[in-house]
Amino acid sequence: MPGKLTTHVLDTAQGCPAAHLRIELWQIDPQTDYPEGGTASHRKTLLKTLHTNADGRTNQPLLSDAEFQPGTYELVFTIGDYFKQQPIPVSEPPFLDRVPIQFTIADPNAHYHVPLLASPWSYSTYRGS
Repeated sequence: MPGKLTTHVLDTAQGCPAAHLRIELWQIDPQTDYPEGGTASHRKTLLKTLHTNADGRTNQPLLSDAEFQPGTYELVFTIGDYFKQQPIPVSEPPFLDRVPIQFTIADPNAHYHVPLLASPWSYSTYRGS
């Protein structure tokens, strides 16, 4: 059975799913560049932009079937924009705006679930099931 990548976003400040939150999925090029100064950086390619549904999930896996390949990826959760739309006080500019989570897919037959638990001031993640 081919693997897939999914996510789920929970609003821990209000105790509910984070609906209509924009998520960017990037693929990180394993090729390393060394710009002036000698610091390594990586090229990124935007694969897709999605939004969570009312349950805080995307309607389809972020990657599945032939798209689901081993490699390094980054999910960027736009929690600053999300929390500006919520009925809770937030700072301007937001303390947390774009939350990047970089991870590696090693097994093309596994389910990788990358949930985000977020408030305007903190976040956590883990590899879920």
